[in-house]
Amino acid sequence: MLHSPSFRRLQGKTQLFPGVESDFFRNRLTHSLEVAQIAKSIALRLTHCNDYFAEHPIDVDLVEAAALAHDLGHPPFGHNGEKALDACMKGRGGFEGNAQSLRIVARLEKKEGASQSGRAGLNLTYRTLASILKYDNCIPIERNEEDPLVKGYYQTEKELVARIKRAVIGSDESNFKTIECQIMDLADDIAYSTYDLEDALKAGFVTPIKTILAALDETIFQHVKEKLNLESERIIELVMEIWLEHMVDVESLGIETSDISVKNEKHLALLTALFYRNFQKFNDDGEVRTKLTSELVNEYVEGVEVVKVNEEKPALSTIELKPHLQNRVDLLKHLTYGLVIQSPRLKTVEYRGYGIIKDIFDALTGKNGEQLLPEDYRARIADLSDPLERDRAICDFIAGMTDRYAVEFYGRLRSESAQTIFKPL
Repeated sequence: MLHSPSFRRLQGKTQLFPGVESDFFRNRLTHSLEVAQIAKSIALRLTHCNDYFAEHPIDVDLVEAAALAHDLGHPPFGHNGEKALDACMKGRGGFEGNAQSLRIVARLEKKEGASQSGRAGLNLTYRTLASILKYDNCIPIERNEEDPLVKGYYQTEKELVARIKRAVIGSDESNFKTIECQIMDLADDIAYSTYDLEDALKAGFVTPIKTILAALDETIFQHVKEKLNLESERIIELVMEIWLEHMVDVESLGIETSDISVKNEKHLALLTALFYRNFQKFNDDGEVRTKLTSELVNEYVEGVEVVKVNEEKPALSTIELKPHLQNRVDLLKHLTYGLVIQSPRLKTVEYRGYGIIKDIFDALTGKNGEQLLPEDYRARIADLSDPLERDRAICDFIAGMTDRYAVEFYGRLRSESAQTIFKPL
Protein backbone atom coordinates (compact mmCIF):
# COMPACT_ATOMS: atom_id res chain seq x y z
CA MET A 1 0.00 0.00 0.00
CA LEU A 2 2.93 2.35 0.60
CA HIS A 3 3.55 2.25 -3.14
CA SER A 4 -0.06 3.07 -3.96
CA PRO A 5 -0.51 6.26 -6.03
CA SER A 6 -3.47 7.16 -3.83
CA PHE A 7 -1.34 6.77 -0.71
CA ARG A 8 1.38 8.99 -2.14
CA ARG A 9 -1.23 11.62 -3.01
CA LEU A 10 -2.07 11.93 0.70
CA GLN A 11 1.22 13.78 1.13
CA GLY A 12 -0.22 16.71 -0.82
CA LYS A 13 -3.53 16.89 1.05
CA THR A 14 -4.16 19.06 4.07
CA GLN A 15 -4.74 17.84 7.58
CA LEU A 16 -5.20 21.13 9.45
CA PHE A 17 -3.40 23.88 7.54
CA PRO A 18 -2.97 24.42 3.75
CA GLY A 19 -0.08 22.36 2.42
CA VAL A 20 1.48 25.35 0.64
CA GLU A 21 1.89 27.25 3.92
CA SER A 22 4.70 25.23 5.47
CA ASP A 23 6.56 21.94 5.32
CA PHE A 24 6.47 21.70 9.11
CA PHE A 25 2.82 20.91 9.73
CA ARG A 26 1.12 17.57 9.39
CA ASN A 27 -0.59 16.45 6.20
CA ARG A 28 -2.86 13.50 5.46
CA LEU A 29 0.10 11.21 4.92
CA THR A 30 1.85 11.95 8.21
CA HIS A 31 -1.54 11.82 9.95
CA SER A 32 -2.20 8.36 8.51
CA LEU A 33 1.20 7.14 9.70
CA GLU A 34 0.49 8.46 13.20
CA VAL A 35 -2.96 6.85 13.24
CA ALA A 36 -1.32 3.55 12.22
CA GLN A 37 1.18 3.83 15.07
CA ILE A 38 -1.54 4.53 17.65
CA ALA A 39 -3.83 1.81 16.27
CA LYS A 40 -1.02 -0.74 16.43
CA SER A 41 -0.31 0.23 20.05
CA ILE A 42 -3.98 -0.19 20.99
CA ALA A 43 -4.15 -3.61 19.30
CA LEU A 44 -0.99 -4.83 21.05
CA ARG A 45 -2.20 -3.61 24.43
CA LEU A 46 -5.65 -5.23 24.09
CA THR A 47 -4.03 -8.49 23.03
CA HIS A 48 -1.75 -8.34 26.07
CA CYS A 49 -4.38 -7.29 28.65
CA ASN A 50 -7.49 -9.23 27.62
CA ASP A 51 -7.70 -12.98 28.25
CA TYR A 52 -9.72 -13.75 25.11
CA PHE A 53 -7.47 -11.77 22.79
CA ALA A 54 -4.39 -13.19 24.46
CA GLU A 55 -5.52 -16.56 23.05
CA HIS A 56 -6.95 -15.08 19.84
CA PRO A 57 -4.62 -12.15 19.04
CA ILE A 58 -5.89 -9.12 17.16
CA ASP A 59 -4.21 -8.98 13.74
CA VAL A 60 -1.84 -6.03 14.10
CA ASP A 61 -1.04 -5.93 10.39
CA LEU A 62 -4.75 -5.71 9.60
CA VAL A 63 -5.24 -2.86 12.07
CA GLU A 64 -2.26 -1.03 10.62
CA ALA A 65 -3.55 -1.48 7.07
CA ALA A 66 -6.93 -0.05 8.09
CA ALA A 67 -5.24 2.99 9.59
CA LEU A 68 -3.06 3.58 6.54
CA ALA A 69 -6.08 3.36 4.23
CA HIS A 70 -8.62 5.31 6.27
CA ASP A 71 -7.96 8.72 4.67
CA LEU A 72 -7.28 7.66 1.08
CA GLY A 73 -10.66 9.01 -0.02
CA HIS A 74 -10.28 12.50 1.38
CA PRO A 75 -10.42 15.08 -1.42
CA PRO A 76 -8.36 18.26 -1.73
CA PHE A 77 -9.08 21.05 0.78
CA GLY A 78 -10.10 18.67 3.54
CA HIS A 79 -13.64 18.52 4.81
CA ASN A 80 -14.68 21.60 2.86
CA GLY A 81 -13.59 19.88 -0.36
CA GLU A 82 -15.69 16.94 0.80
CA LYS A 83 -18.71 19.21 1.21
CA ALA A 84 -18.11 20.75 -2.21
CA LEU A 85 -17.99 17.38 -3.98
CA ASP A 86 -21.04 16.20 -2.08
CA ALA A 87 -22.92 19.30 -3.25
CA CYS A 88 -21.80 18.57 -6.83
CA MET A 89 -22.97 14.95 -6.53
CA LYS A 90 -26.39 15.66 -4.97
CA GLY A 91 -28.88 13.58 -6.92
CA ARG A 92 -25.98 11.48 -8.20
CA GLY A 93 -25.15 9.42 -5.13
CA GLY A 94 -23.32 12.06 -3.09
CA PHE A 95 -19.70 12.13 -1.97
CA GLU A 96 -18.11 11.18 1.35
CA GLY A 97 -14.48 10.56 2.25
CA ASN A 98 -14.93 7.16 3.90
CA ALA A 99 -17.09 5.93 1.03
CA GLN A 100 -14.41 7.09 -1.38
CA SER A 101 -11.70 5.23 0.57
CA LEU A 102 -13.59 1.96 0.15
CA ARG A 103 -14.20 2.71 -3.52
CA ILE A 104 -10.50 3.40 -4.12
CA VAL A 105 -9.13 0.21 -2.57
CA ALA A 106 -11.96 -2.00 -3.91
CA ARG A 107 -12.45 -0.56 -7.38
CA LEU A 108 -10.29 2.34 -8.56
CA GLU A 109 -6.70 1.68 -7.59
CA LYS A 110 -4.60 0.34 -10.44
CA LYS A 111 -3.03 -3.04 -9.71
CA GLU A 112 -1.20 -4.95 -12.39
CA GLY A 113 -2.92 -8.19 -13.30
CA ALA A 114 -6.10 -7.42 -11.35
CA SER A 115 -8.18 -7.07 -14.49
CA GLN A 116 -7.89 -6.05 -18.12
CA SER A 117 -9.11 -2.55 -17.28
CA GLY A 118 -6.70 -2.20 -14.37
CA ARG A 119 -9.57 -0.88 -12.24
CA ALA A 120 -10.28 -3.72 -9.83
CA GLY A 121 -8.71 -2.10 -6.80
CA LEU A 122 -5.99 -3.66 -4.69
CA ASN A 123 -7.60 -7.11 -4.55
CA LEU A 124 -7.70 -7.00 -0.74
CA THR A 125 -9.30 -9.64 1.48
CA TYR A 126 -12.86 -9.11 2.70
CA ARG A 127 -11.61 -8.76 6.29
CA THR A 128 -9.26 -5.96 5.19
CA LEU A 129 -12.06 -4.18 3.34
CA ALA A 130 -14.26 -4.58 6.43
CA SER A 131 -11.62 -2.85 8.54
CA ILE A 132 -12.16 0.48 6.75
CA LEU A 133 -15.97 0.28 6.64
CA LYS A 134 -16.64 2.86 9.37
CA TYR A 135 -20.30 3.55 8.57
CA ASP A 136 -22.68 0.73 7.72
CA ASN A 137 -25.02 2.96 5.75
CA CYS A 138 -25.75 3.10 2.03
CA ILE A 139 -25.79 6.72 0.84
CA PRO A 140 -28.99 7.39 -1.14
CA ILE A 141 -28.66 8.52 -4.74
CA GLU A 142 -31.39 11.17 -4.45
CA ARG A 143 -31.15 13.82 -1.72
CA ASN A 144 -32.52 17.32 -1.35
CA GLU A 145 -30.19 20.27 -1.86
CA GLU A 146 -30.43 21.29 1.80
CA ASP A 147 -29.71 17.78 3.12
CA PRO A 148 -26.40 17.46 5.02
CA LEU A 149 -23.54 15.19 3.99
CA VAL A 150 -24.29 11.51 4.66
CA LYS A 151 -21.58 9.16 5.95
CA GLY A 152 -21.53 5.63 4.62
CA TYR A 153 -20.75 3.88 1.33
CA TYR A 154 -21.96 4.46 -2.23
CA GLN A 155 -24.68 2.54 -4.04
CA THR A 156 -21.93 1.30 -6.37
CA GLU A 157 -20.41 -0.64 -3.44
CA LYS A 158 -23.69 -1.91 -1.98
CA GLU A 159 -23.28 -5.46 -3.25
CA LEU A 160 -19.62 -5.47 -2.23
CA VAL A 161 -20.55 -4.54 1.35
CA ALA A 162 -23.09 -7.39 1.42
CA ARG A 163 -20.33 -9.79 0.30
CA ILE A 164 -17.97 -8.40 2.95
CA LYS A 165 -20.52 -9.05 5.70
CA ARG A 166 -21.27 -12.58 4.52
CA ALA A 167 -17.57 -13.41 4.31
CA VAL A 168 -16.67 -11.96 7.72
CA ILE A 169 -19.69 -12.83 9.91
CA GLY A 170 -21.83 -15.07 7.68
CA SER A 171 -24.85 -12.76 7.47
CA ASP A 172 -26.04 -9.31 6.33
CA GLU A 173 -26.23 -8.03 9.92
CA SER A 174 -26.71 -4.28 10.32
CA ASN A 175 -24.56 -1.99 12.49
CA PHE A 176 -21.55 -3.82 11.14
CA LYS A 177 -18.22 -2.52 12.43
CA THR A 178 -15.31 -4.86 13.05
CA ILE A 179 -12.99 -4.57 16.01
CA GLU A 180 -10.13 -3.61 13.67
CA CYS A 181 -12.26 -0.75 12.33
CA GLN A 182 -13.16 0.34 15.87
CA ILE A 183 -9.47 0.44 16.80
CA MET A 184 -8.68 2.48 13.69
CA ASP A 185 -11.55 4.86 14.42
CA LEU A 186 -10.42 5.42 18.01
CA ALA A 187 -6.82 5.92 16.88
CA ASP A 188 -8.02 8.50 14.33
CA ASP A 189 -9.86 10.45 17.04
CA ILE A 190 -6.85 10.30 19.35
CA ALA A 191 -4.50 11.52 16.62
CA TYR A 192 -6.91 14.25 15.60
CA SER A 193 -7.36 15.50 19.17
CA THR A 194 -3.64 15.53 20.05
CA TYR A 195 -1.48 16.02 16.97
CA ASP A 196 -3.77 18.61 15.40
CA LEU A 197 -3.72 20.42 18.73
CA GLU A 198 0.08 20.31 18.64
CA ASP A 199 0.09 21.91 15.17
CA ALA A 200 -2.48 24.50 16.23
CA LEU A 201 -0.34 25.43 19.26
CA LYS A 202 2.75 25.74 17.07
CA ALA A 203 0.91 27.95 14.59
CA GLY A 204 -0.49 30.15 17.37
CA PHE A 205 -4.12 29.52 16.42
CA VAL A 206 -4.66 27.95 19.84
CA THR A 207 -3.22 28.92 23.21
CA PRO A 208 -4.10 27.48 26.62
CA ILE A 209 -5.54 30.84 27.65
CA LYS A 210 -7.69 31.02 24.50
CA THR A 211 -9.19 27.62 25.27
CA ILE A 212 -9.98 28.64 28.85
CA LEU A 213 -11.61 31.87 27.70
CA ALA A 214 -13.54 29.96 25.04
CA ALA A 215 -14.83 27.60 27.70
CA LEU A 216 -16.16 30.60 29.59
CA ASP A 217 -17.91 32.01 26.52
CA GLU A 218 -21.39 30.51 26.09
CA THR A 219 -21.63 31.61 22.44
CA ILE A 220 -18.30 30.18 21.34
CA PHE A 221 -18.70 26.96 23.28
CA GLN A 222 -22.34 26.22 22.50
CA HIS A 223 -21.49 23.69 19.78
CA VAL A 224 -19.07 21.93 22.15
CA LYS A 225 -21.77 21.63 24.80
CA GLU A 226 -24.13 20.13 22.24
CA LYS A 227 -21.55 17.64 20.98
CA LEU A 228 -20.37 16.51 24.42
CA ASN A 229 -23.74 16.76 26.19
CA LEU A 230 -22.00 18.17 29.27
CA GLU A 231 -22.73 21.14 31.50
CA SER A 232 -20.63 24.29 31.15
CA GLU A 233 -19.02 23.77 34.56
CA ARG A 234 -17.77 20.30 33.62
CA ILE A 235 -16.40 21.55 30.29
CA ILE A 236 -14.45 24.29 32.06
CA GLU A 237 -13.09 21.71 34.53
CA LEU A 238 -11.94 19.48 31.65
CA VAL A 239 -10.16 22.36 29.91
CA MET A 240 -8.36 23.34 33.09
CA GLU A 241 -7.43 19.73 33.85
CA ILE A 242 -5.82 19.20 30.45
CA TRP A 243 -3.46 22.16 30.82
CA LEU A 244 -2.71 22.05 34.55
CA GLU A 245 -2.00 18.31 34.58
CA HIS A 246 0.57 18.70 31.82
CA MET A 247 2.01 22.07 32.76
CA VAL A 248 5.44 22.25 34.36
CA ASP A 249 5.52 22.00 38.13
CA VAL A 250 4.13 24.98 40.03
CA GLU A 251 7.39 25.14 41.97
CA SER A 252 9.12 26.18 38.75
CA LEU A 253 7.19 29.45 38.87
CA GLY A 254 9.99 30.62 41.15
CA ILE A 255 7.87 31.84 44.05
CA GLU A 256 6.41 30.46 47.22
CA THR A 257 2.72 30.28 46.35
CA SER A 258 1.83 30.09 50.05
CA ASP A 259 3.11 33.64 50.44
CA ILE A 260 0.80 35.01 47.78
CA SER A 261 -2.32 36.85 48.82
CA VAL A 262 -5.20 36.82 46.34
CA LYS A 263 -6.26 40.13 47.86
CA ASN A 264 -2.98 41.76 46.90
CA GLU A 265 -3.18 43.13 43.34
CA LYS A 266 0.59 43.03 42.88
CA HIS A 267 0.68 39.38 43.92
CA LEU A 268 -2.15 38.55 41.53
CA ALA A 269 -0.43 40.38 38.66
CA LEU A 270 2.80 38.50 39.37
CA LEU A 271 1.03 35.15 39.58
CA THR A 272 -0.87 35.87 36.35
CA ALA A 273 2.37 36.77 34.55
CA LEU A 274 4.13 33.63 35.78
CA PHE A 275 1.24 31.37 34.79
CA TYR A 276 1.12 33.09 31.39
CA ARG A 277 4.84 32.41 30.93
CA ASN A 278 4.33 28.73 31.67
CA PHE A 279 1.23 28.49 29.47
CA GLN A 280 3.11 30.19 26.63
CA LYS A 281 5.68 27.41 26.63
CA PHE A 282 3.07 25.18 24.94
CA ASN A 283 3.23 27.56 21.98
CA ASP A 284 6.91 28.47 22.00
CA ASP A 285 8.73 25.29 23.04
CA GLY A 286 8.64 22.25 20.74
CA GLU A 287 9.83 19.93 23.51
CA VAL A 288 6.97 20.99 25.78
CA ARG A 289 4.44 20.39 22.97
CA THR A 290 5.90 16.99 22.15
CA LYS A 291 5.83 15.99 25.82
CA LEU A 292 2.17 17.05 26.04
CA THR A 293 1.25 15.06 22.92
CA SER A 294 3.17 11.99 24.05
CA GLU A 295 1.56 12.01 27.49
CA LEU A 296 -1.94 12.48 26.09
CA VAL A 297 -1.57 9.74 23.48
CA ASN A 298 -0.16 7.31 26.05
CA GLU A 299 -2.99 8.11 28.46
CA TYR A 300 -5.63 7.48 25.78
CA VAL A 301 -4.07 4.27 24.47
CA GLU A 302 -3.99 2.86 28.00
CA GLY A 303 -7.62 3.93 28.47
CA VAL A 304 -9.02 1.72 25.70
CA GLU A 305 -11.00 -1.20 27.11
CA VAL A 306 -12.82 -4.26 25.76
CA VAL A 307 -16.54 -3.78 26.38
CA LYS A 308 -17.75 -7.13 25.10
CA VAL A 309 -16.12 -10.16 23.52
CA ASN A 310 -18.45 -11.64 20.91
CA GLU A 311 -17.28 -15.25 20.91
CA GLU A 312 -19.86 -16.23 18.28
CA LYS A 313 -18.73 -13.44 15.94
CA PRO A 314 -15.32 -12.29 17.28
CA ALA A 315 -14.99 -9.67 14.54
CA LEU A 316 -17.89 -7.78 16.12
CA SER A 317 -16.40 -7.64 19.62
CA THR A 318 -16.62 -4.08 20.95
CA ILE A 319 -14.16 -1.69 22.57
CA GLU A 320 -14.35 1.84 23.94
CA LEU A 321 -12.27 4.56 25.49
CA LYS A 322 -13.00 5.16 29.18
CA PRO A 323 -15.83 7.74 29.32
CA HIS A 324 -13.88 10.51 31.08
CA LEU A 325 -11.03 10.12 28.56
CA GLN A 326 -13.49 10.06 25.66
CA ASN A 327 -14.81 13.38 26.94
CA ARG A 328 -11.30 14.78 26.84
CA VAL A 329 -10.69 13.53 23.31
CA ASP A 330 -13.98 14.97 22.10
CA LEU A 331 -13.31 18.25 23.87
CA LEU A 332 -9.88 18.67 22.26
CA LYS A 333 -11.31 17.80 18.83
CA HIS A 334 -14.05 20.41 19.12
CA LEU A 335 -11.71 22.96 20.67
CA THR A 336 -9.43 22.68 17.67
CA TYR A 337 -12.41 22.88 15.33
CA GLY A 338 -13.84 25.95 17.05
CA LEU A 339 -10.60 27.89 17.41
CA VAL A 340 -8.88 26.89 14.16
CA ILE A 341 -11.24 25.57 11.49
CA GLN A 342 -13.87 28.19 12.35
CA SER A 343 -11.35 31.04 12.51
CA PRO A 344 -11.64 33.76 9.81
CA ARG A 345 -8.17 32.93 8.45
CA LEU A 346 -9.07 29.29 7.80
CA LYS A 347 -12.60 30.12 6.66
CA THR A 348 -11.25 32.20 3.77
CA VAL A 349 -9.11 29.24 2.65
CA GLU A 350 -12.11 26.90 2.93
CA TYR A 351 -14.28 29.26 0.91
CA ARG A 352 -11.68 29.40 -1.84
CA GLY A 353 -11.24 25.62 -1.87
CA TYR A 354 -15.00 25.04 -2.06
CA GLY A 355 -15.29 27.34 -5.06
CA ILE A 356 -12.33 25.76 -6.85
CA ILE A 357 -13.78 22.25 -6.51
CA LYS A 358 -17.22 23.34 -7.70
CA ASP A 359 -15.81 25.23 -10.68
CA ILE A 360 -13.63 22.30 -11.79
CA PHE A 361 -16.56 19.89 -11.51
CA ASP A 362 -18.88 22.18 -13.49
CA ALA A 363 -16.27 22.54 -16.22
CA LEU A 364 -15.58 18.80 -16.52
CA THR A 365 -19.26 17.80 -16.50
CA GLY A 366 -20.25 20.56 -18.92
CA LYS A 367 -20.45 20.29 -22.70
CA ASN A 368 -17.30 18.60 -24.06
CA GLY A 369 -15.87 18.74 -20.54
CA GLU A 370 -14.30 15.31 -20.91
CA GLN A 371 -11.87 16.85 -23.39
CA LEU A 372 -10.26 18.68 -20.47
CA LEU A 373 -9.34 15.41 -18.76
CA PRO A 374 -6.05 13.48 -18.94
CA GLU A 375 -5.98 10.73 -21.57
CA ASP A 376 -6.58 7.82 -19.19
CA TYR A 377 -9.68 9.40 -17.67
CA ARG A 378 -10.90 10.50 -21.08
CA ALA A 379 -10.67 6.88 -22.27
CA ARG A 380 -12.39 5.63 -19.13
CA ILE A 381 -15.33 8.01 -19.51
CA ALA A 382 -15.67 7.21 -23.22
CA ASP A 383 -16.61 3.64 -22.22
CA LEU A 384 -19.40 4.82 -19.89
CA SER A 385 -22.90 5.35 -21.25
CA ASP A 386 -24.66 5.98 -17.91
CA PRO A 387 -24.55 9.72 -17.00
CA LEU A 388 -24.35 8.86 -13.29
CA GLU A 389 -21.29 6.68 -13.89
CA ARG A 390 -19.66 9.43 -15.97
CA ASP A 391 -20.22 12.02 -13.23
CA ARG A 392 -18.91 9.57 -10.62
CA ALA A 393 -15.75 9.02 -12.70
CA ILE A 394 -15.18 12.79 -12.89
CA CYS A 395 -15.77 13.01 -9.14
CA ASP A 396 -13.13 10.26 -8.69
CA PHE A 397 -10.67 12.33 -10.72
CA ILE A 398 -11.19 15.48 -8.64
CA ALA A 399 -11.19 13.60 -5.33
CA GLY A 400 -7.76 12.18 -6.17
CA MET A 401 -6.19 15.62 -6.62
CA THR A 402 -3.78 17.13 -4.13
CA ASP A 403 -4.46 20.67 -2.93
CA ARG A 404 -1.65 22.04 -5.09
CA TYR A 405 -2.74 20.14 -8.21
CA ALA A 406 -6.36 21.31 -7.76
CA VAL A 407 -5.18 24.94 -7.65
CA GLU A 408 -2.96 24.34 -10.68
CA PHE A 409 -5.74 22.62 -12.65
CA TYR A 410 -8.13 25.44 -11.78
CA GLY A 411 -5.47 27.91 -12.95
CA ARG A 412 -5.29 26.16 -16.32
CA LEU A 413 -9.03 26.63 -16.68
CA ARG A 414 -9.40 30.18 -15.37
CA SER A 415 -6.09 31.96 -14.79
CA GLU A 416 -4.62 34.48 -17.24
CA SER A 417 -1.15 33.19 -16.36
CA ALA A 418 -1.71 29.44 -16.39
CA GLN A 419 0.91 26.69 -16.44
CA THR A 420 2.71 25.88 -19.67
CA ILE A 421 0.85 23.54 -22.01
CA PHE A 422 3.94 21.34 -22.13
CA LYS A 423 3.46 20.22 -18.52
CA PRO A 424 1.27 17.06 -18.53
CA LEU A 425 -2.11 17.11 -16.79
